[in-house]
Amino acid sequence: MVLPARVPDLSALDVVVSVARSGSMSAAAREQNLSQQAISSRVHATERELGVVLFRRSPSGTELTTEGVAVLEWAAGLLDAAEKFSAGIESLLGNKRASLTVAASMTIAEYLIPSWALNLRRLYPEARISVRPMNSADVAREVLARTVDLGFIEGPHVEPRLDSLTIGGDELVVVTRPEHPWATGTRAISGDELARTPLVQREPGSGTRITFEDAFGEVADPLLELTSVAAVKAAVLGSDAPAVLSSLSVMPELADGRLVRISVTGVRMPRRLRAVWDRSGGLHGPARDLVQLATQDGQQR
Repeated sequence: MVLPARVPDLSALDVVVSVARSGSMSAAAREQNLSQQAISSRVHATERELGVVLFRRSPSGTELTTEGVAVLEWAAGLLDAAEKFSAGIESLLGNKRASLTVAASMTIAEYLIPSWALNLRRLYPEARISVRPMNSADVAREVLARTVDLGFIEGPHVEPRLDSLTIGGDELVVVTRPEHPWATGTRAISGDELARTPLVQREPGSGTRITFEDAFGEVADPLLELTSVAAVKAAVLGSDAPAVLSSLSVMPELADGRLVRISVTGVRMPRRLRAVWDRSGGLHGPARDLVQLATQDGQQR
């Protein structure tokens, strides 16, 4: 594309439009907050650049010439396009500076979101990203109350008033210290034995607790209830009590031998990890891109 040779400065065109609209140099000067001399100078410069006379001056004011009427029409369209362009750029910059508040269930908040958020910052370097860890039931309530922009849950059930997208999955596993009798034996335990054993558990409403209870129905009362994955792991490492936790959360401890995974005959507890959002609002900007990053990460794992 060859750039046009006769397009004056946009601010000068704005002055021309202002003179035509107000009918005099002095009125345009007040409107533009410039001196009358500055207004006259810009009009003359525009006329020289275009090679046409835009105004006829008289003691009563300023009138457009025939050429000036045509230039005014084109200038108005050009200034309108420039305003839309500027608004679009501001919108993009606004997205870069946008804030995003996310509610996430504990496993996702502790083990997945940090890397997603760092990748999101590459797309939105000035964005303020806030993550609120909580259990899955509370995530749904926060999203419905619109106190957060986006939620991530681990439970098997989705509040019907929310839209959702599966972004990955994990599996609940039974873990103990290596000294526990279940770890020193050679057999897998039965589902009945697991169900009647008091465990270190997450609190009611957590995705882990809901998935475990859905898999077994009747289970023993918890030995201890804790509100974070890290606290459950610390309790297991410091006692002889077993726990059911996300496979994602115990990978380091299984790898270095601090915890042992216990096989349970005929039992698997897979979970779908989901993004959830307000159905009426949809997904936009950083929230949409965070869901996309989470989905890509889930496909790679």
